[in-house]
Amino acid sequence: MTDLDADLTLIREAALAAGALAEAERARGLKITSKPGGSPVTSADLAVDAMLKDRLLSVRPDYGWLSEETGDSPDRLSRRRIFVVDPIDGTVAFMKGRPWWCVPIAVVEDGQPIAAVIHVPATGETYEAAAGGGARLNGRPISASDETTLDDAAVLADARLMEGPHWPEPWPPMRYEKRNALAYRMALVASGAFDAAIALTPKWDWDVCAGALIAGEAGARVSDHHGRPWRFNQPDPRQASLVCSAPALHPLIIRRTAPIPLRQ
Repeated sequence: MTDLDADLTLIREAALAAGALAEAERARGLKITSKPGGSPVTSADLAVDAMLKDRLLSVRPDYGWLSEETGDSPDRLSRRRIFVVDPIDGTVAFMKGRPWWCVPIAVVEDGQPIAAVIHVPATGETYEAAAGGGARLNGRPISASDETTLDDAAVLADARLMEGPHWPEPWPPMRYEKRNALAYRMALVASGAFDAAIALTPKWDWDVCAGALIAGEAGARVSDHHGRPWRFNQPDPRQASLVCSAPALHPLIIRRTAPIPLRQ
């Protein structure tokens, strides 16, 4: 087993354990508090974060750590490899018993993800990829859609935003849906279930890092809305925005989104 295969196995097993722990914590009854800014955090988020940190770093003590539920430390910037984790992506869906939450875990080396897993406990979906090895859903290869036109494309985005009057070039009619978890949206594009996912506000690394590798290995294209590639494990662990799409659609989307200023 190569080093990369070992890391993928490690994070796959950790993600499955994390999903089971989250569901057990919810069954016991969640304690819910609010973070600065108002977003909710549950006792399950914290329990899963603690479990994953202990489980992963005990095996890879030389790796750095970046997680939504752990205070950030500049120590990670000096590490060649780090774990990037969201214990529960889609906490609101998780709290409400809806299926659209997941556990994304990635290993980043020199600014790019090299192993990634997105586990969706409620649907039994486990997406994974290693750099150069393609992407899989429950062990079977997946690929992004071969859609070539935006007309009637299936897009994960806010319909109110996309249909607003502020676009220099209007969008053709498209079919819009929502999913709470950003990582799950990217996984759905990777599998070809949707043609694109678009979000124009900054996104935390832990929400999009695993999805970036899985989508990319499935043949999708991932960038900010100006078409710039992402780099991870930077001092500010955010990406400017999200465009994840079938390869032929990416330039058609960027042509429309590039005039919109980047938000910091």
